[in-house]
Amino acid sequence: MNLLVLAAETENPLFPPIPELVIGLIAFVIVFGFLAKKLLPNINKVLDERREAIEGGIEKAEAAQTEAQSVLEQYKAQLAEARHEAARLRQEALEQGTALKEELRAEGQRQREEIIAAGHAQIAADRKAASQALRQDVGKLATDLAGKLVGESLEDHARQSRTIDRFLSELEEKAEAAR
Repeated sequence: MNLLVLAAETENPLFPPIPELVIGLIAFVIVFGFLAKKLLPNINKVLDERREAIEGGIEKAEAAQTEAQSVLEQYKAQLAEARHEAARLRQEALEQGTALKEELRAEGQRQREEIIAAGHAQIAADRKAASQALRQDVGKLATDLAGKLVGESLEDHARQSRTIDRFLSELEEKAEAAR
């Protein structure tokens, strides 16, 4: 047992023996070669795929953002156009309403004037008819009265008509002179 202790004391742990160092170096080169040939290409392949996926995702995101910006601009343009169209339609409706109002007012004025004209024409016709009826009635009464005063019948139409006309003309002249 002493020999082991003595051998352990003579060996420096920081400097391993050369045969162990050579075996360790050969094992390291074999493991490193295996990793470099088999595992490293697979790791690089996975990393490349991941990088491409990330770059593709970034490109897709940028494309989506560009498309979203384009859609937003189109939406804003359509909204502005719709607002402009609404303002134009509102103004057009106001103008049509004003025009319709003026047209209805003019139509009402025209109808009122027609009604008034028709009323005046009716009044004139009624006045003429009343005047005619009054002339006949006054003439008949005057003829009857004159016949009673004179004592003879004044049934002659021509004479009766002249007498009535003369009498009514005198009455109209007196009425106009009184004004």
